[in-house]
Amino acid sequence: MKGKSYTFFIASSASGGMRRVRIPFYVMHALVALVIVGGITVIAAMGSYSRMLWKATNYNSLRRDQDNLKQQYVQLQGQVKDTNQRLSSLQSLAGEVAVAYGFTRYRQNPFALADAQTEPDEQFQQSLDEFSYLERNVSMVSVPDNPLRLLPAAQFTSLGIVPTLWPVAGEITGHFGERLDPFSGEGAFHAGMDIASHYGDVVRATADGVVTIADAGHNGYGRLVVVDHGFGVSTWYGHLSAFKTQVGTHVKAGDVIGLEGNSGRSTGPHVHYEVRIYNTPVNPWRYLKNLNPATTVASNTMPRSTGD
Repeated sequence: MKGKSYTFFIASSASGGMRRVRIPFYVMHALVALVIVGGITVIAAMGSYSRMLWKATNYNSLRRDQDNLKQQYVQLQGQVKDTNQRLSSLQSLAGEVAVAYGFTRYRQNPFALADAQTEPDEQFQQSLDEFSYLERNVSMVSVPDNPLRLLPAAQFTSLGIVPTLWPVAGEITGHFGERLDPFSGEGAFHAGMDIASHYGDVVRATADGVVTIADAGHNGYGRLVVVDHGFGVSTWYGHLSAFKTQVGTHVKAGDVIGLEGNSGRSTGPHVHYEVRIYNTPVNPWRYLKNLNPATTVASNTMPRSTGD
């Protein structure tokens, strides 16, 4: 029996002839199936490619949004940090004025000692410190039963805790407050004052106190010395080239504590000098503006040491 087939007649418009083409039934069905499968495959591929393009576009948009948000977050962090520093400085200034003029009480006694219980050896050393303090300041200080008391501004200055000396005689190259960061070129809050003279010049304590920090472990400061003067007052000396003191040393105003240098985040030899009250930076210029650096113990006429 002859198999079924499809017959197609093809006519030529040029010659007017006609041809007959016979295609078996199963071949025709196979061709139709291939066309259907191919069409579905092409449509599915186009849909998958379209979805991939949409996902890639959406992913790139999310990445851009993420980068923008990161930049905004970093900028906001910097603004918050600067604002907090300015606010702390203003709060400290208000507290300093209130204390100096007798509007409030000191939060520490004259020895800056805690009320917690101490060991016998520590109590003995504490007694010696108290006796030495009273002996040095017997004409200026009277300690009442209650260590919280008002202190006149004149006595506050005469106690020796106010930093009224220049740490080094030189030129002021950076002021306290807002300025352009020399590395990034962006606005930043400068917590101290930069004084530049010569590499290796001696750096002196600006008031009596105890050295609490003398190391290079503070980011940006390089070799740093911190002197605690009591009553919440401390001074910071950064970018030193060498130390001339150690932690725990009792220093007098004018004692050498280090040498001027260029360590840390610095663009040249200078001393980064800070005055802090209860660890909040205040403007050091208020203590130095009426002083001639050449007439203080930190005079540039003194012999200079050689820097490391």
